[in-house]
Amino acid sequence: MRSSDGPLLDEHDLLLLDLDGVLYLGDQPVEGAVAALQVVRERGVAVAFVTNNAARTPEAVAAQLDHMGVRATADEVVTSPMAAARLLAGDLEPGAAVLVVGGEGVRQALVAVGLRPVASAADEPVAVVQGWAPEVGWPMLAEGAVAIRAGARWVATNLDATLPSPRGPLPGNGSMVAALATALGRRPEAVGKPEPALFETARALVSGDRPLVVGDRLDTDIAGARAAGLPGLLVLTGVSSPTDLLAAGPNQRPDYVGRDLSALTATHPAVDVDADGTSTHCHGWTLTRSGTSIHISPPTDTGKGDGLDGLRALAALAWTADPPDAESLKAALTELDLN
Repeated sequence: MRSSDGPLLDEHDLLLLDLDGVLYLGDQPVEGAVAALQVVRERGVAVAFVTNNAARTPEAVAAQLDHMGVRATADEVVTSPMAAARLLAGDLEPGAAVLVVGGEGVRQALVAVGLRPVASAADEPVAVVQGWAPEVGWPMLAEGAVAIRAGARWVATNLDATLPSPRGPLPGNGSMVAALATALGRRPEAVGKPEPALFETARALVSGDRPLVVGDRLDTDIAGARAAGLPGLLVLTGVSSPTDLLAAGPNQRPDYVGRDLSALTATHPAVDVDADGTSTHCHGWTLTRSGTSIHISPPTDTGKGDGLDGLRALAALAWTADPPDAESLKAALTELDLN
C-alpha cells in the first residue's frame, strides 16, 4: 500500500466516488459520509459520483444524494450508460439508431450524445445498449437478440450479477446479460466497473489531474481503478471485508484502506516488509510469520491512528510471494478484532 504523510485528500484534486456502500446503504447515508463530503467541498476538491447503476438518470441520482444531505449536482454524476453512450458516439454517425434494452437512464444518455434510442429491431439499429431497469423483460431481450443477430454492436453497461436490496441481492444486469448471451452464444462489450471506461468517462467530464477512486468493492471499484491506472481507496462500509482484502489478487489490491470516508482526512502510514518476506511493520505494529502461525506485536499505544495499522501490516504479509495460509490469516484477523 501507499502512504501519505498528510491528509490523503491533500494529495488529490478529484474524487471518483462509488455510491452504494460508500455514501449510503439502502436509503440511509453511511455514518460520517455527509461530514466527510462537507470537508471535501470546503477543500475545493472536485467530485464525480461514479455508478454502474443504469436505471437512474444523473438528475435522479443527484436528487437522492441531496435528500440524504450529500450536496450533489447532476453534472457530477457519471453513470455506466453515459460511458456506453460515449463509447458508441465515438464510432457511430450522429443520429444513428441504438436499441435500448433498459430504461430511462440508458435512453437519456444516448440522446445526450446525439444518438437515437429505439425500442424495436425493426428500426434497424446499428447498436444495442443493455442496462438494468425494472421494466426489462422477455420482450426487450427478444428485440435485442434479433438486432444483435442482424449485426448490431452489443454493449452492456455493466456485468454485475446482482444488485443490493433490502431483501438481499437480486438479479442485476449481468444476470440479464447472461440470458441474452446464452441465446446468442456470445458475450457483449462491457463499460462499467471493473472496466476502465467508466472512470475514463468521469475524468473526461469532471476536471482533475490527480484523481482518487473510492469504493467498497474490490472486484469492481478497486479492480476498475487498477485497470484505469488510478490509485484506489477501499472503505470497509460496504461489500468487501478485511478477509476479502487479504485474499485480493494483484489486480484488486487497493493503495489505501480506511474504515469509512473519514480516511480522506487522515494520514496513511507506510508499511515496510522485511527482505525475506516474513515480517511486516506499520506504525509501531510488527507482524511476523513463524511456521503456520502469525505473531502480532502491537505498539505500546494502540489507540493511535484509525485502528487499521495492524490490518495494513497483515495485508502486506498476505500479499508476499509466499503468503501465510488462510487459517493463519483468519486467526490474525480475530486477534486484531477485525473479523
